[in-house]
Amino acid sequence: MYRQNAIILLLLLFWCLIIACKPENVSERTNNIEEISSMCYTPGTGSNRLDANALKGVDVINADKEMSTSTAGMIKIKGGEFSMGGNTQSSVSNLPGTQPREDEFPNHKVTVNSFWMDETEVTNAQFAKFVDATGYVTTAEKDILLEDIMAQLPQGSPEPDPSMLAAGSLVFVYPDKNAQNLQVNNWWKFKKGASWRKPQGEGSTTKGKEDHPAIHISWYDATAYAKWAGKRLPTEAEWEYAARGGTANLVYPWGDNLANDDDTKANFWQGEFPVTNDILDGFEKTSPVKSFAPNGYGLYDMAGNIWEWCNDWFHADYYQCLVDNNQHENPQGPVGSFDPYQPSVPVKVVRGGSFLCNDSYCSGYRAGSRMKSSPDTGLEHTGFRCVRDVKE
Repeated sequence: MYRQNAIILLLLLFWCLIIACKPENVSERTNNIEEISSMCYTPGTGSNRLDANALKGVDVINADKEMSTSTAGMIKIKGGEFSMGGNTQSSVSNLPGTQPREDEFPNHKVTVNSFWMDETEVTNAQFAKFVDATGYVTTAEKDILLEDIMAQLPQGSPEPDPSMLAAGSLVFVYPDKNAQNLQVNNWWKFKKGASWRKPQGEGSTTKGKEDHPAIHISWYDATAYAKWAGKRLPTEAEWEYAARGGTANLVYPWGDNLANDDDTKANFWQGEFPVTNDILDGFEKTSPVKSFAPNGYGLYDMAGNIWEWCNDWFHADYYQCLVDNNQHENPQGPVGSFDPYQPSVPVKVVRGGSFLCNDSYCSGYRAGSRMKSSPDTGLEHTGFRCVRDVKE
């Protein structure tokens, strides 16, 4: 019983992905971004705490000369203005997941500069090349420090069982169909040894899945890879602009509708979540990149397959702050995070939805949908892609 309680405690770190900032390298493209970011974050109401030890692992990474100058596998996205966030068109059905959440409002005009973006998520093969070149060890491959866990849990929480502090990550498992009042701890299980190398834990492998997206990737891991590749993580604004593919105010990158039995649009959950997966799209979990048609910019999997990290801190009121201060040029995110569901936990933005998303529960593949997770979190459905500035 105590082991089960420990799992639930660990899930408090990660549940922000299921329910529903000042960047470390501020771009010189926006001269007043320090001022903008400061206005949109109130110290004491959230957190911008980053793990010093994890950052050391990023700091020692050197950019690869060849990777840093290559745009192979990237798409040049011409900058422009767009409407960012939720809108009334999002309410295309009564299913809970299709409804825009409060943190997606107000819908507001944003202008982004031109940028290069990876046409797909970073794959297992690409991530393996990075690890081979640098010797980098991901967050999931390291034992969990008790002090890190306790710092993010409510005061007075019991300590998790020592066995739960072993290296590993959270993996999706089908809950009992007959279980009552299903909660996230019924389908997320901590698996010892689970990492990008062993997606389902000990005994699993990525062999034959070299072209699948790398998963169990933390924000630190993604940032380290981006540094090595001479790239960076996208801002939340850049990500949504790219996801929309040149369309205006559509719910999804392809339009305003998605049928539960549609197997042509993206890798998402088809059936009754979380107990029955009909796998109509042919993939129970991750799918090879480029398995579905690209969006209008030529980008693949901007909806479904895996969640993707952005550089920004998540703040529930950030959009309102930008509107109140008439700021719309290349927003870089607030200097710190605030998630009202877990105010003591620092959280970064993730976008795009995953193979677990379904309109009845969480349609994270909506273009305006915002999600968040602590930067040290890597789950079975979390990865990333990178961007690079366009040199004018």
